[in-house]
Amino acid sequence: MVEFSYAKGRIADSLQFILQEIKEFEVEYNNKSWEQYHKDSKIQKLMEKTVENILTALLEVGGTILAEKGIATENYKEVLMKTAELFNFTKEEQESLSKLAVQRNRLAHRYLDLKWESIKMFKGQVNLIKKLLQKVLELQ
Repeated sequence: MVEFSYAKGRIADSLQFILQEIKEFEVEYNNKSWEQYHKDSKIQKLMEKTVENILTALLEVGGTILAEKGIATENYKEVLMKTAELFNFTKEEQESLSKLAVQRNRLAHRYLDLKWESIKMFKGQVNLIKKLLQKVLELQ
C-alpha cells in the first residue's frame, strides 16, 4: 500500500497548501479592485499566480482522490465535477466547481483579457472550495 500512503500524504500536503494560499488571498488580495489590479503589474502577477496555484492544487487533490477510487476522468473540468459528485454536492455546486478548471486554464495559459474574470470567479466560489476541502479533510 505504498501508493496509498503516498497519495494520503500528498493530499494532506496539498490541502495545507490550498488553505494557506486561500488565507493569504483573502488577507492580501480579496479587496483589490479592478483599478488596483490593472494599475499594478506586481499585484496582477501575485493575484493570478495565487489563484492558479490554488486551483491547480485543488485539481491535484481531486484527481488523486478519484484515482484512488478508480474513477476515470477525461479532463480537469470532469475532475472537479466528479470530485464534487463523490462528496454529494448538488448539481449546481458540481457545475460551479467544474467551471473553475476553465479559469485555471485561462490563468495558466495566460489568456490576457480574461485573467481578471478568472480571479472574480474564484472570489465568488471560494466558500464552495472551502466546503469541498472540508469534505476532503473529513475523508482523510
